[in-house]
Amino acid sequence: METIAGTVLVGDSFEPVRGRVVVENGRIDAIEETETASTDIVLPAFVNAHTHIGDSVAKEAATGLSLDEAVAPPDSLKHRRLAAADRSELVTAMRRTLRFMRQAGAVSCLDFRESGVTGARALRDAAQGVAVEPFIFGSDELSVLDVADGYGASGANDDDFTEQRAAAAERGVPFAIHAGEPDSTDIDPALDLEPDLLVHMVHARQSHLERVADQSVPVTVCPRANTVLGVGRPPVRDLLEHTTVALGTDNVMLNSPSMFREMAYTEREFDVTAREVLRMATTAGAEIAGFDCGVVAPGRRAALTVLDGDSNNLAGSTDPVSAVVRRATALDVDRVVS
Repeated sequence: METIAGTVLVGDSFEPVRGRVVVENGRIDAIEETETASTDIVLPAFVNAHTHIGDSVAKEAATGLSLDEAVAPPDSLKHRRLAAADRSELVTAMRRTLRFMRQAGAVSCLDFRESGVTGARALRDAAQGVAVEPFIFGSDELSVLDVADGYGASGANDDDFTEQRAAAAERGVPFAIHAGEPDSTDIDPALDLEPDLLVHMVHARQSHLERVADQSVPVTVCPRANTVLGVGRPPVRDLLEHTTVALGTDNVMLNSPSMFREMAYTEREFDVTAREVLRMATTAGAEIAGFDCGVVAPGRRAALTVLDGDSNNLAGSTDPVSAVVRRATALDVDRVVS
């Protein structure tokens, strides 16, 4: 049995409770309100709901490029760099990114992995010995579903993904697809595939939002990447009013995979509260992947990030939720429990 004391952000509302979390056999046994001298802040560990970890071989290489030039399949800079990287280089680069994500409070990422079976296996190997569990959306050949956790499609304007969607459904694994990043033309075709997850939705219109609500499709937004690529701003407030919305950092070549940076940017730039943003970075991603974490509550998996509330950065904060979302960085992480 282990106890973790401090200010605990409890439940779906992240209610600050002074006390301790009791952990037994990897699960939260109880949350006890009690006096404590600890200044730590205990919150659910992050689930980064959209990454491209393979891009770790080309950090900053796409600076100043357009969406098509940077990442569009099959001939963008990203895909050329991936093709040129040898397996050892790729695995090492991805492993280092996963290690950073752990240092920055994450226990999982939902990764769109390129290069079919070979790519999915490379990410599995990269995650060995690293306490970050990637949920892999594989791509290309259907046989990737023998290795991956689901299928991740580039976009409905890139190809006909009917067969891939059917294969995912037959296996009972999720089908995810990029939609509405460069423009709105691929959103309805993506929704026609009845996906389990949409990524980006920058150019979603009211008719798209209504379809998303009717079909109960969750959405992952990646605001910093959208800004870097100059494709626009996702309608985060409208999306939140229609469906579950999670937060992702997208391409490692464009952005550090830090949920702290993504939360601070999102809270500052969009019509959202700190609690909504924290939910997007924890609970929503966990729900999409089917993980039993993302909330600090009895019976749930004990996947927790513990911040040093007395760090030089956080000392004196008057609102722990705002402090986590607006101010905290990876340097404030005392430990990650999982």
